[in-house]
Amino acid sequence: MATQAKRRRVVGPTGGGEPDTDPVAGFLRWCQRVGLELNPKVVVTRQGTVAGYGMVALDSVQPGELLFAVPRAALLSPHTCSIGGLLERERGALQSQSGWVPLLLALLHELQAPDSPWNPYFALWPELGRLEHPMFWPEEERRRLLQGTGVLEAVEKDLTNIRSEYSSIVLPFMEAHPDLFRSGVRSVELYHQLVALVMAYSFQEPLEEEDDEKEPNSPLMVPAADILNHSANHNANLEYSADYLRMVATRPIPKGQEIFNTYGQMANWQLIHMYGFVEPYPDNTDDTADIQMVTVREAAVQRAKSTAERLLLYERWDFLCKLEMVGEEGAFVVGREEVLTEEELTTTLRVLCMSAVEFREYKDRDEWREDESREDSLTITNIPKLKASWRQLLQDSVLLTLQTYATDLKAEQDLLSNKIYAKLSWREQQALQVRYGQKMILHRLLEMTS
Repeated sequence: MATQAKRRRVVGPTGGGEPDTDPVAGFLRWCQRVGLELNPKVVVTRQGTVAGYGMVALDSVQPGELLFAVPRAALLSPHTCSIGGLLERERGALQSQSGWVPLLLALLHELQAPDSPWNPYFALWPELGRLEHPMFWPEEERRRLLQGTGVLEAVEKDLTNIRSEYSSIVLPFMEAHPDLFRSGVRSVELYHQLVALVMAYSFQEPLEEEDDEKEPNSPLMVPAADILNHSANHNANLEYSADYLRMVATRPIPKGQEIFNTYGQMANWQLIHMYGFVEPYPDNTDDTADIQMVTVREAAVQRAKSTAERLLLYERWDFLCKLEMVGEEGAFVVGREEVLTEEELTTTLRVLCMSAVEFREYKDRDEWREDESREDSLTITNIPKLKASWRQLLQDSVLLTLQTYATDLKAEQDLLSNKIYAKLSWREQQALQVRYGQKMILHRLLEMTS
């Protein structure tokens, strides 16, 4: 999954051999050796791509046409790496919150090995020291540019988990196997970089429908597939089968057009957090804005006229928590056309806006969900039809949310609409796009609730 960072040969931390003078040619020779079939209609190139390496159509491609097929033996995973047996035997000791430790150890081992079979594949990876994820930005810059977007909180959780995972699981494992992990890879900085790389480049095979109760599949690296850049308006999709992973065209791709995969329905704050780039407004049709659940509670409490009313609101909040509709760290997610957490927000507005008598009756019902009604639907276009008390609470919540940003919408519009934008740093431009997209969604909600 390509980021917008410049790519080059990744030399192992302790040497690892000389880079191929033509990384693409070396990669294509490797593809032939491992049976990775590339359609002659596509080319791996930097020319005509939105960022770094990508794939471009040399000839017109039709929907359903195979772009390339990756044999499972060519995937880089804890099962296919050269220390796969050890990782499997130690699987219990390598369990972590992320579930990524075995893959990260596989990468740490293979990157340092001069004769790793994946070296030609590594040649197309980005320079690890130049990844643009916000976790690598100076803290002051991150706070200044991304306050209010949700990225700060996500990064803080990541950094805490990475440090804990490295010190308690990864480093002890490497120190227990010094013959497999040279001192040059025993570095928390390198581990940070590889976590970001796995965030941006790995794939996670979806579970079968009957396996929905199982833990998610572990991530794996898919050569060729991770060369494709992302677009919400993508034209290709990865399909999984027993022997191969296939990238297939989903619509006509004219000659000369870049081939885009999708990383999923990703808001811009998720793209910059996980991949280090965004889609400029208004290209990301999957963009969202969050309203923290506790912000709605705060807005309701602020309107309470007495201690008794405030206590009743906290009782209602506890009830919503028991229904698993809200949580202290949860958020209501609003897209450009719909509320993605419609049931949760609808139920929250209903309960918090009830009279005391209505709440007592509602709380005692067994089939409370049957109380949902069409007129209370939270599709964006239907928000003006909501009850006045619901609209007022939603509006107050949006206003509180907008206060969490360091700047207002007009300031963002001024930056975007004049020559100043071109003079901003790359990080400033990316962060501005995140903030602007979110504020546009929130201001539309304000209009709908007025």
